[in-house]
Amino acid sequence: MTDSKPFEKPVVVELGHVGKYRQISSTREAAECLMTVWPLNRGQRHRDALDTCLKALEGYRSTADARRALIEAAEESEVLVPEDRLPDGKLH
Repeated sequence: MTDSKPFEKPVVVELGHVGKYRQISSTREAAECLMTVWPLNRGQRHRDALDTCLKALEGYRSTADARRALIEAAEESEVLVPEDRLPDGKLH
């Protein structure tokens, strides 16, 4: 099993319902999230992010690329939580 390719800094998204925050800390976790619990309003950036994460796990792309692609997909689906909006102690 390849390593999970941890991010330098986690990405926080709001999935499921308002106030349910999820901290994504690695490329593997990002890929799983994109495949399983991502909102239905998926677009091109979602596909790009999943592709980039899978390639990063295989060693063809960087972890930084995967993190950046995840952020773009989260912005596209309007689930990215800006750092200044993060509540203390509310991460799942």
